[in-house]
Amino acid sequence: MLDDFFTRALLAGVGLAVIVGPLGCLIIWRQMAFFGDTLAHAALLGIALAVMADLSPMIGVPVVTVASCVALLVAKNSQRLSSDTILAILAHSTLACGLILITISGSRAVNVNGLLFGDILAVSKTDLMVIYGGGALIMGIIFWQWRRLLAAIVSPEIAEAEGLSPQRAEWLFMILIAFVVSISLKLVGVLLVTALMIIPAAAARRFGGSPELMAAMASVFGVIGSVGGLYGSAYFDTPSGPSIILASALILVIVMILPRPVFKLMIRRGAK
Repeated sequence: MLDDFFTRALLAGVGLAVIVGPLGCLIIWRQMAFFGDTLAHAALLGIALAVMADLSPMIGVPVVTVASCVALLVAKNSQRLSSDTILAILAHSTLACGLILITISGSRAVNVNGLLFGDILAVSKTDLMVIYGGGALIMGIIFWQWRRLLAAIVSPEIAEAEGLSPQRAEWLFMILIAFVVSISLKLVGVLLVTALMIIPAAAARRFGGSPELMAAMASVFGVIGSVGGLYGSAYFDTPSGPSIILASALILVIVMILPRPVFKLMIRRGAK
């Protein structure tokens, strides 16, 4: 079954959608959507440095994305620039630097178009192991720290009462995003990875209810968008990464159009 490239792509898309659902909700609640873009752009620099050092991108990307988290926190503490300004500077400077270093390296093994927009159809068995193995670790941490991460969003005082300082919660949150970006970069690319986290979570927000329900629905919408986008890509012969994002966006539009009583009825039926 795994010898078929389309089956591997489907499994990769489903696995990634399940992972990014809860994390996308946390990003929306913390109003840090642009932060995901910044780390995705920094990931390209990590790939470029890994290529120049003859290392695996799976080493370079996490190192650079985590280093970007450190740089962001240090810059925020200096209070010389606003958070949005710092994120914009980091995002565009790391993207530009990454593209320049890839050009200088002259490596033919680096597909710049694939890095920017993803190439999920080229996912290998090893990539699937990384996605599901890393995803299981990330999901385990999210479930383990879910209440504390929520508490840090609601109130720093509640977070401290739950045994997790706001600073530690912010560090944990940033590192989780960094590792999700690392394992999803090949699937949807630098320019689209944040959309995969944000759009399904935004659609799930219409369901209201508990944070757990929103997180679960974000994963469900992400899976539907990934599968629908891949089949749409095969049918219309369009790029796979953008097709997944477009399918997710269509789901969001449909969800926003439907009246709220429809969601209440769906929730009641699901509970039965």
